Amino acid sequence: MSIRAQAAGFILGVIFTLILVPLVKRLATFCGALDKPNARKVHHVPIPLWGGLGIFFGYLLSLLSVITLSVSFRTALTEVTASQLIGMTIGGVAIVIVGMIDDRFGMPAKVKLALQLIIGMVMIYYGIKIDYISIPFYGVVFLSTWQSVALSLFWIAGITNALNLLDGLDGLLAGVSLTVASVFFVIALLKGQFVISLVMACLAGCSLGFLRYNFNPAQIFMGDTGSLFFGLMFAGWSIVGLLKSTATFAFLLPIFLMAVPIFDTAFAIVRRLWSHKPIFQADKGHLHHRLLALGLSQRQVVLVIYFINTLFGLCGLALFYWTGVSK
Repeated sequence: MSIRAQAAGFILGVIFTLILVPLVKRLATFCGALDKPNARKVHHVPIPLWGGLGIFFGYLLSLLSVITLSVSFRTALTEVTASQLIGMTIGGVAIVIVGMIDDRFGMPAKVKLALQLIIGMVMIYYGIKIDYISIPFYGVVFLSTWQSVALSLFWIAGITNALNLLDGLDGLLAGVSLTVASVFFVIALLKGQFVISLVMACLAGCSLGFLRYNFNPAQIFMGDTGSLFFGLMFAGWSIVGLLKSTATFAFLLPIFLMAVPIFDTAFAIVRRLWSHKPIFQADKGHLHHRLLALGLSQRQVVLVIYFINTLFGLCGLALFYWTGVSK
């Protein structure tokens, strides 16, 4: 499939998101989906949420446009990749609905997790699951059905929530998603995974388009609507695009690509358990909070985290070349 399809997906993602987000901003304000200031947050006035709705429809429209117009893309679709694309689309729609409800009315963390697991089960039904893992110095271990389901659900819920928890500053998650999608795009393209490379190009375009309205000072937040969507997309597509490899260190590749959200969430869980606090209880101990406490401005903190995540992503790209993960 020609690189022109991915380029078109990226450009359309930018354009559609730029057009849709102002409309979503008005809708969120009208419906009362606003993020109000509190002691934990760094903004001082109510900001519209549901920005993720603009991202989602920007992604969907850009992807559908390329599917409709590109014969080469339709030719590249196999029965397996088509099933995975359907499963990820259904999962994306469902998680956006969950995010919208949470942004507007609030939702207990345990209920939100339960819904994520249900969505994960739907994705597994469509073939988005971890069938085997490659253990260094041991070899490939094929998983039983229950092991495959359990590990897949753990990965889907874990990555989805890791991206969700990172969304704490203007432009932070949109920029990190841009870096993740960009490196993921390159790896998928080099592996000949044209469907995944197109998806990542569309996601990267939507991330860049959203930054026009979300970089400090933000006019709108993506909210859980957007952070859960990005998390689910990266979780699901990393299963079929990065983890389905018999290379020894294949499991490290998605960890490098999403290093900041993964480690920030892991440290948050350890920190809360150490302090005898519920792991779902929000606090101000995340990486961006600590950088702010050092005296950096919001923009400086965001740019530092962009740099860190990009550096890890490039390390993942180097791993792709040097250890045979491309096989």
